[in-house]
Amino acid sequence: MIESSLSDSSRSQEIDRILALLDTLSDWVDEIPPLQTPQRFGNLAFRTWGARLEERSDELLSKLLGEKFASASPYLKPYLLTSFGSFLRMDYGTGHESSFAIFLLCLTLIRFVKPEPDEERHMVLSVFVRYLQLCWKLQDVYKLEPAGSHGVWGLDDYTFLGYIFGSGQLRDQTDITVASVLNPPLPQSNLYFMSITRIHQVKHGPFYEHSSQLHSIAVGVPNWGKVHNGLFKMQKFWARG
Repeated sequence: MIESSLSDSSRSQEIDRILALLDTLSDWVDEIPPLQTPQRFGNLAFRTWGARLEERSDELLSKLLGEKFASASPYLKPYLLTSFGSFLRMDYGTGHESSFAIFLLCLTLIRFVKPEPDEERHMVLSVFVRYLQLCWKLQDVYKLEPAGSHGVWGLDDYTFLGYIFGSGQLRDQTDITVASVLNPPLPQSNLYFMSITRIHQVKHGPFYEHSSQLHSIAVGVPNWGKVHNGLFKMQKFWARG
């Protein structure tokens, strides 16, 4: 796994606090089981989970930030509350993922997290990975619908940043080819492979049918540098749309 490749000794107390917050939210999923309802998407227990987050968000942020950064809490709170899906529509998509990315950016801008290489590495390979795992858990337990999915023409029904980070991890090497994603099972050594593996867990049938964009990248893009740059352009395109 990605996290195990990083040294805990290089991880700051601030990173540990963010991870502790995410672990608390994960524990809440265990404490709030899904209701026995016939809906294919959107278990109503997700609203109970969301209500708890709204009720306890000030407490969570206070524990995270401490006295020194307490004044930033009102500005961070909206991004935290919109990072895990819509409690009204009971769905999750790249907009919610972007909210969490902005939450992390704000923590860096106020210098709660220092903009240093080790910290930035942990922000992606520890914090963002833990966030993805929590969101996958929420999606599975509460059957969250994809928000604003582009269907087969989209990259992924739920996420995008994992592919950008993952292609960035692979960009400066040549041993692992872009086409290797077509040969599962994949090692969970980077975020791109983790994201592809997740797709295989939730979708069935030929990869080229249910994930045509990812398949086209695998067979048509020669190296990870071009994948990385192309994904940035694609994200800007969808953001404008």
